[in-house]
Amino acid sequence: MDTQKLRTFVTVAATLNYTEAAARLYTTQATVSKQILALEKQWQVTLFSRAHRQVQLTAAGQALLPKAQAVVTAANALQAAAAAVQTGAGSRLRIKTIPSIANYRAFNQIAAFHRTHPEIRLQLTEGETDAVAEALTAGEADIIFTRLFDQPDAATESVIGESDALQVLVPKTSPLARRQALTVQDLANEDLLLLGESTYLMQPVRRLFAAQGLTPHLTYQGQRIDLILGMVSRGLGISIVMQKAVALTDYPALTLVPLTPTVTSHLAFVRRHGHHHPASDAFWAFIQRG
Repeated sequence: MDTQKLRTFVTVAATLNYTEAAARLYTTQATVSKQILALEKQWQVTLFSRAHRQVQLTAAGQALLPKAQAVVTAANALQAAAAAVQTGAGSRLRIKTIPSIANYRAFNQIAAFHRTHPEIRLQLTEGETDAVAEALTAGEADIIFTRLFDQPDAATESVIGESDALQVLVPKTSPLARRQALTVQDLANEDLLLLGESTYLMQPVRRLFAAQGLTPHLTYQGQRIDLILGMVSRGLGISIVMQKAVALTDYPALTLVPLTPTVTSHLAFVRRHGHHHPASDAFWAFIQRG
């Protein structure tokens, strides 16, 4: 039985959205549709109704879903167990990550994997987004955790965990804080404190401004989000940041305002296609369980 088709069925049932399912599986909407149609033909049932552009499980789909979920779970567990058996003691897994990983679910996944597989020596390092990508290309990391705005290199495979969106970081006393959402036109005359080019967060901001024929007024470019938080709290400007990448617990005077149009990134584990050692395969199977 093709477990990939079953994974597609389970993912579409969870999202009720072919586009979102494709993003989670890191494939195309056309492939998702093709795999669902193949299952429906194989089983001679209709799994989803697609009336009025809304996807819903049919009665047959609801009946078959628990069985499909069980098979997918068992397949993931088998793959992880097989990889773990092959690893043996002393295996090494090198993961390089962006600095903000602690704000994402991936951080807990790495910790859970480490508890489950103490026989694998985990080497966890961090770097800005460009350095993380270079580490994978240069073979200095087995797996990376990074932020994707665009399609990754075709030579890689990815497991996307969650999404994040750009928002505007402002003092609560600012008139901007009272807005439901902000556009780049609203920010045209503001002093901007931004994470620099090496974080890959500068580029989408530049594109937003350029699309409106504007040039951002940059007061600060750097890699330290803590410094940006301190500067915004002291009235030196405002910032555009990823919503989940900043923790405002220690900055009660600051708030985030949605930016429109919405710019979304995907947080993903990425590795190169090809020959992987058992420790890498064990981790890959582990995170695919969800």
